This record gives sequence, structure tokens and C-alpha cells, in this order.
Amino acid sequence: MSSWTTYKRLLRYTIPYKTAMVVGVVGFLIYAQTQWIWAELIKYIFSAIDSGDQTAKNLIAVAIMVIFLVRGIGSFLGSYGVAYVARKVVHDLRVELFRQLLSLSPSYFDQHASGRVLSKITYNVEQVAGSSSEALKIILQEGLIVIGLMVYLIYSHWKLSLLFVLIFPLIGWVVRYASRRLNLVSQRIQDSMGDVTHIASEALNGFNVVKLYGGGPFERQRFDDASQNNLKQSMKLVVTQSINTPVVQCIVSIAMSAMVWVALQPQLFGDTSAADFIAYLTAAGLMVKPIRQLTQVNGTIQRGIAGARSIFELMDEPRERDEGGQRLSHVRGELAFHEVCFEYPLLEDKSHRHTPAAESDDDAPSRQDDGQQGQAERDHRVLKEITLTIKPGEMVAFVGRSGAGKSTLASLIPRFYDPTSGTITLDGVPIEALSLSHLREQVAMVTQEVALFNATIAHNIAYGTLEGATPEEIRAAAEDANALEFIDALPDGMNTLLGEEGVQLSGGQRQRLAIARALLKNAPLLILDEATSALDNASERIIQTALERVMQNRTTLVIAHRLSTIEAADTIVVMDQGRIVEVGTHKALLAQGGIYTELQSTFNKTQPSKQV
Repeated sequence: MSSWTTYKRLLRYTIPYKTAMVVGVVGFLIYAQTQWIWAELIKYIFSAIDSGDQTAKNLIAVAIMVIFLVRGIGSFLGSYGVAYVARKVVHDLRVELFRQLLSLSPSYFDQHASGRVLSKITYNVEQVAGSSSEALKIILQEGLIVIGLMVYLIYSHWKLSLLFVLIFPLIGWVVRYASRRLNLVSQRIQDSMGDVTHIASEALNGFNVVKLYGGGPFERQRFDDASQNNLKQSMKLVVTQSINTPVVQCIVSIAMSAMVWVALQPQLFGDTSAADFIAYLTAAGLMVKPIRQLTQVNGTIQRGIAGARSIFELMDEPRERDEGGQRLSHVRGELAFHEVCFEYPLLEDKSHRHTPAAESDDDAPSRQDDGQQGQAERDHRVLKEITLTIKPGEMVAFVGRSGAGKSTLASLIPRFYDPTSGTITLDGVPIEALSLSHLREQVAMVTQEVALFNATIAHNIAYGTLEGATPEEIRAAAEDANALEFIDALPDGMNTLLGEEGVQLSGGQRQRLAIARALLKNAPLLILDEATSALDNASERIIQTALERVMQNRTTLVIAHRLSTIEAADTIVVMDQGRIVEVGTHKALLAQGGIYTELQSTFNKTQPSKQV
């Protein structure tokens, strides 16, 4: 996206506030007129002195007061109008950007560091703010002054004014060259700022690990390097700006000197009065400041354009696919997987980058290379030909070693990801044919990583579409999740503010609130991904009893490493390396003597150590 294309797109956001923009432009237009009027006042003063007209002299003080009054009104209207539009635009951009982030698929966040994404909302948007507020103010205010003074100079003596007109292309070339440099460096500054935010975010989120494993020196060096790179790029920006302005000033001063020399030639200005001559030089001198201001603002504009470009790139990211519009009048909860395969996009890209292309002309080696490449691609698949039917109201447990694909399979049901191939149906309808909102209304999910928000406990349980729940319903869900014990012990009970990510709670307490949230949703599909992993044995038994009640007449998928929690499952699915290798009840699988038996044996050996 070119700079001009980016800026035009940014200007479209000002259209809803065109009235305020018109007020701003009119204000600066009024302000600009006071400049050439000031030059005309100088001419009037000299004429009054030469003529000795006392009445004319008395009007000079009134004229000065009126000029400054009009100037102040114009400056206020212009500054307020432009600032209002600029802040509205920044607000709209930030809101639209956040909405876009919420509409992206999880795969985007798998491939982009959260620190760099947050940098776009904070740092990059503020760069746009500078471009659309202060820079726009200077462009309008100083630009209109230059135009007004140039018209005055041409009207006064158009031949002499040609010297000024001739330098504008040269100034334009200098500004254009500097703009390219400033734009490039601005992009690098934003990238380096994203690195700073990303590294700081990682270090703070993993603060305990940094402390425990002595990672302080490594993190300090990483941050120092990123900050040093940001400093380096910022100084390049300063150097470019610092050179740009003196060069333009030098060009203007040369034009001014040439103009003064020509103006002092008697054959040119011989019949011109001293008052006219002084007024002309005053107007020409007033051109220097606005031209300097216009060249200095170029850096701010380029930073804003670079920020806008990165923002628009994020806004143009494809949103989650929501092409289905069907809704089920009644959800029974039958789930069916038919030859489902899945591969993470990032892994797919890596396989393409690292797989060499066959270069031999021999057919046999080429076919062999193709086969090896296909095998390599298959090895990168997280799920491979999953075929399974889960009946309504059935409890199905998924077990297997870490990395077997259990959690990935569960994340396909609410369409956090879409299968690479194959189909998943809910009550016989492909889930991609259902609207995303309707599909996700049918699913309650508790995962290993609990997401809590800086709000009250009641708000965290009755979150989102559940906010209409009554206090009694919220309390009942908390009781079923064995959470009332610690909630009632808190000073404000349900109204206790949790802080960021529930920092005031233990891991087990946070997980019980997540379970309460899932219970309150009362969806026909319930997914428990290590839902009791952070609980002690006593709490786990209590919650397990509550979950058994909730699971009745509800299709439940349970992913667990504690095999004791899934022995009563209707069906146990054993996964290994992305495939289903065993299916059956607890007793039937033990009788087979396969992988499930090995997992059970390993689990039994570790139990004594876990109870100590």
C-alpha cells in the first residue's frame, strides 16, 4: 500500500465529522488571512507616518487589536475543529482495530506475537494520532498562510514573486526524497517498538520462571538489544529530519536573498514607494516560518502513514469464516467426525520451506522424492483420518500421551480451527453450515488454561451472553463447582474484584470458577479439557460428583491424564500421534492389553508420589 493510498484511506475516516473539519478549515483560513493583512498593516503604518495623518495613526492601535482578536478566534476554531476530528478518527480506528482482533481466527494469534499485536493498538495508533492532529493542524494552518502570502506577493509584484515560485519544485523534490527515507525508518521504528513490547510482555508473563531459572541476564540483554535497535532507528529519523529542515531553509534563504537583490535594483522598483517595498519584504519574510513548519511536519506525517499502513494491514486480515446461516431448533448433541485431518498453518508453512524440490530428470527419483515429501507432510498433521460418532448424552473420554491431538480435536468442535480435510457434523448438519454464534451457544468448555478478567467474581461466572443470569443462578453454579467455600470467605464475596487474570486466586480456585461458568451456560455439549487438573483430590471428588449430575442428558467430551476420573465414561477413545488407536469401555480396553493398559499402568505407578 503506497503512502498516498494509505493517507487517502485514512482521510475517509474524517467524512463523518466533515462539519467539524469545515469549522477547522474556516478557522485556519481566517487565521491565515491575518498574515498578509499584517504585511498590509505595515504598509499602512509607513504611509500614515509619511503623510502625517493623525487620524490614520490613531487607527493603527485599533487595527492591531482587531487583527489579534480575529487571529485568536481563527486559531481556536481551527485548532479545536481539527483536534476534534483527529481524536474521533483515532478513537474510531482503535475501536475498529479491536473489533477486527476479536473477529480473527485463533490461527492468527498462533502466528503473531501478542506483544506486537498490542503495539499496533497502543503505539502505532498514537503515531496516527500525531499525523491526524498536530500534523494536520500544521498543514492547514501553515499551508493556508503560505497560499495567502503567495497570492499577496503575486498581486503586489508578480515578476519578482516568480523567484519564490521557482523554488517550490526544488523544495518539493527535497521533501519527497526525505519522505521516502522517513517512511522507511518509521516502519522500522514501529517494528522495533513491537519487539520491545513483545519481549517485555514475555518477561512479565513468565516472571516467576525468569526468577526461578536465573533468566534475568538473558532477558535484560534481549530487552537492551531491542531497545538499542529502537534507539538506533529513532536517531536515523532525527538525522533525516534535522538535515531536511536546514536544506529547505537554505533554499528559501537563497531565494529571499536573490529577491532582495533584485528588488533593490532601481530599474525594477524605482517607481515603488517605500511603504510598498517594506510591505512586500515583510510578506516575503513571513513565508519562511510556515515553510519551515511544513517541512518539519513531514516526519510526523510519515510516522503516521507507517502506523496507518500497519493498522490497515491488520484490518485487512481475513476474518473467521462464518458462511453458514443454519440454526438448529433443538440440539440433541450427536457429534460425528468423518475422516477429519488437521494441520496447523504454521507447521504447514515450515514443511513447504524445508522440503527440497526434486530437480532430477529421472522419473523414478522424482517419484521417490514426491513420496518422501508427501510422507513429510503427513508427519506434520496433528490429526489423521479421525472417524468417530458420539451419541447424544454420551460421555466420551479422550486419553493418550501428550501431543496425541486430544485438545486439538476438541478445539475443532466450536470451530476455533477448521479441519484441513474431512467433516464434523452436529445432529447430522456440518458444523460449517451453522452460524458461528449459534454453534458456540451449544458448547461449554473448560480448558487447562483458565481465562479470567479484571472484574468481579459474579461477572466472571456470568460472562458474555450469560450476564442476564440471576444472582441465585450464579450462586448455584458456583456451589455445584465447589467454589462457594472460598468465594464466601472473600471480603466482598461475589462482588470481589479478581485483578488481572485472577491473580488473587490459586490455580484450583480459578479452575473452579471456569467450571462454574461452564455449568451456568448449561449447553448441550460440554468439553472438559483437564478441567480438574489443578484441584486437590478432595475438591476433585466433590466436583466430579457435581459434573456427573450435569453430564446427564448432555453430550460430554472429557480429556484427562488422571485416568481415575474417566473410568465411568461410556466410551474411552485412545489417541496416539494424531490417530484413534483404541475405542471401548474401561474394562474392555484393559482386557485388550494395548496402549490404554500401558497408560493405566503408568498412572498407577505415579499415584503414590502424587498423594505425598
